[in-house]
Amino acid sequence: MVASWIRVGLSVAETGTPLRSEETRVLAAEQAALRRVATLVARGTRQEQVFTAVIEEVGRLFPIDLASLCRYESDGSLTWVANWGRAIELFPLGTRRMLGGNNLGTIVFETGRSARIDKYAESCSGPIGAAAHAAGINSSLATPVTVEGRLWGVIAAGSLQNQPLPADTEARLANFTDLLAAAIANAESRAGLARLAEEQAALRRVATLVARGAAPEAVFAAVTEEIGHLLPVDSAAMGRYAPDGTLTFVASWGKAVDFVPVGSQWRTGGRNVGTMVFETGRPVRIDHYADSSGPSAAKAREQGVRSSVGTPIIVEGRLWGSVGAGTSGEEPLPAGTEWHLASFTELLAMAIANAETHADLAASRARIVAAADETRRRIERDLHDGTQQRLVSLGLELRSMQEAMPPELGELGHRLAHVSEELTSAFEELRELSHGIHPAMLSKGGLVPALRALSRRSALPVELDVHAERRLPEPVEVAAYYVVSEALANAAKYAHASVVHVELEAGDTTVRLAVRDDGAGGADGHGSGLLGLSDRIEALGGTFQVTSPVGKGTELLIEIPLDGQGEHLLIG
Repeated sequence: MVASWIRVGLSVAETGTPLRSEETRVLAAEQAALRRVATLVARGTRQEQVFTAVIEEVGRLFPIDLASLCRYESDGSLTWVANWGRAIELFPLGTRRMLGGNNLGTIVFETGRSARIDKYAESCSGPIGAAAHAAGINSSLATPVTVEGRLWGVIAAGSLQNQPLPADTEARLANFTDLLAAAIANAESRAGLARLAEEQAALRRVATLVARGAAPEAVFAAVTEEIGHLLPVDSAAMGRYAPDGTLTFVASWGKAVDFVPVGSQWRTGGRNVGTMVFETGRPVRIDHYADSSGPSAAKAREQGVRSSVGTPIIVEGRLWGSVGAGTSGEEPLPAGTEWHLASFTELLAMAIANAETHADLAASRARIVAAADETRRRIERDLHDGTQQRLVSLGLELRSMQEAMPPELGELGHRLAHVSEELTSAFEELRELSHGIHPAMLSKGGLVPALRALSRRSALPVELDVHAERRLPEPVEVAAYYVVSEALANAAKYAHASVVHVELEAGDTTVRLAVRDDGAGGADGHGSGLLGLSDRIEALGGTFQVTSPVGKGTELLIEIPLDGQGEHLLIG
């Protein structure tokens, strides 16, 4: 536009000849048209509306029969995004033609400059040229739309008449491409900011889950869903690599739920996203699944996947797995999609590392507890089979000596009787001690008889309410026994309680234990006894809660999951 007015000013200044009324009218119309488009751009009008407005203004301003705005695609094709005149029927919105041959779309793409063909029917070729020839276009021209230094598309105008279009048409048409470029750049900038805001919000949601220590499965599902909503994809999945290259899927979203459900496994091999990430350890993409291979690629093609990207999940320097996303749309996923995926993998790696550390710690604690229990059992067996049996033998031998002693040795008999009584007392103390180390009744009869024995020996009355119809895993029985034993001892020694209530319920998946007293309260849960019990319960994946308001008694609430406890039996 500026160039046009400079050109007009020079003409008047050099020649002194005023503009003819027709030229003035044309320039005024062009000025008004450009102002209308510029106003739309300044208001941030939707990109599609600006495209339509520009093409309509071009159609009204120039002596043409049709006009189009087209966008260059990454696969070497041209897509029609706005039309006017005969082009509306000849090239419906969304029409795509491959570049190549002698035609304006190809010439502008190859040169980056404006071009014209005055006898189109005689010289055009290629898919685009054939379409123009079939439309009867005789004279046409095109000018590039360049957005921030890159060729975005082209505006083309044509006439069905025999005479060529005016010589200055390209220059005047170029005035509109500047406004188009500004509109496109603004729209892309706004879209980019919106995408960035959405991505940051998604990342914050995932980071919150990780910080709260959510289970890995919950984080996997959340990340996969966020990716599905954030990117222009209709499928997303996450998998973990085994050393042999097997990929086990741990989360899926969209169409991926059908062809790679959670728990499904695929062997790597061929040309596909999962294999390429496994082999390179880098983000990858496949823009056309027609040339992909391998079992997973065949399944993806069956589901209509045409383009996909994938990125590795690196946990503490090792390749743990990958995240992939795909679309069944005709256009490949936008450039850089794989890097948007990568922004989530750092959070995933953190969640996985945290979970693995927690699992290692839990396994270590379980091994320690199991080793201590095994030591207790061994000491109890040694006492029962060794020391206790020796004391029993000595007692029998001493009683035999008493019976064989002559009556005249009465004083010696009294002394032997005293020794026999002390030996019996020592034996009872040792037996009680061995039961405290690891009660034989717990090993032989199970938790219910052992709790009943505890309640009978308790210094305080115990109200026992136990619902367990089967033997529980040994680590669970031992943990519950020691919780009750410690609680009864504390209630008797420190709480000044009058009664203790013990409730135990063994469900299909969880054991729930509650121990309540009516004592003084004030227990903080940090004493060595309760702390050791808490460690024991948590080593089994359970929870240990102490509630002890002053003057209102103490309550212990314990939950222990039964799933996987068989594994703990093998640790010791």
